[in-house]
Amino acid sequence: MTADVWLPIPAEEIEGLPDTFNYRFWDGGPGGEDDGGRDYPADPRDCVFYVVPYMRPASAKIQPMLAMPGVQVVQTLTAGVDDVLATASRLPAGVRLCNARGVHEASTAELALALTLASLRGIPGFVRAQQTGIWQSGFHPALADKSVLIVGYGAIGSAVEDRLVPFECARVARVARSARDTERGPVHPISALPQLLPHADVVILTTPLTPETRGLVNSGFLASMKDGALLVNVARGAVVDTKALLAEVESGRISAALDVTDPEPLPPGHPLWTAPGVLISPHVGGPTSAFLPRAKRLIVAQLNRFAAGEPLDNVVLTTGQ
Repeated sequence: MTADVWLPIPAEEIEGLPDTFNYRFWDGGPGGEDDGGRDYPADPRDCVFYVVPYMRPASAKIQPMLAMPGVQVVQTLTAGVDDVLATASRLPAGVRLCNARGVHEASTAELALALTLASLRGIPGFVRAQQTGIWQSGFHPALADKSVLIVGYGAIGSAVEDRLVPFECARVARVARSARDTERGPVHPISALPQLLPHADVVILTTPLTPETRGLVNSGFLASMKDGALLVNVARGAVVDTKALLAEVESGRISAALDVTDPEPLPPGHPLWTAPGVLISPHVGGPTSAFLPRAKRLIVAQLNRFAAGEPLDNVVLTTGQ
């Protein structure tokens, strides 16, 4: 019997899928996650390859996955897999969990630059002034001649640096889990942060959320940042200690531009909404017009490899190992 593949995009909208499988459309929409699975497209027990719905509640992603005893691959459409990783131990042994490296780099890097430029050049103030009809001129910092530190130099961090090149930054420093050399220069280990932070005018966070990076940006990290520096977070909210960040921005010593927060969504009345020098976007680094064509290409490539018995890309872990 032909095995099932669950897709969050209708198969007829994706060119190049192998004809080896039955394709079932499941985007995690209303119905299945709360009603015992009556709206599932098929029996989850027949699924061998599960593409996790994008931008859906955790229950819509996880509940059907845990009812798939024959699943061999769980493919996310997100760069971070922390929400799925939390339940990976409940999957059968040998399941390959893959992330969406290659899908979100362009749009997330664009937003990192947009937040950086908007914060430095005072765009939020201009918007508020426009709403009241006030011509509010003034002097603002430029990105040119600034020192930028990228924390989390993977695919997204590298894409951020690609977009920094024409802005005439004085220096771009790079930090990742471990040291290595690149064509652009050295990547420093996380242990080098205390030496690098005092020299950075802009710190851009692009690191995945792991046990090691949760709360990485704590009071010590923030205290090491220079006066007047800007923190930009397009990673995960829990990478930053919110209480520690609030203490710094409310003092006016540093500013922040956040696409992600902890908690998230940020509830009404939370002090981050009105903290001075803080620009917030509602976790929109990934969902842009760039997402769908890249997601389709990833799905097609991975399923063709799977059908041919070839190694998959972007394997984050294999359960039971």
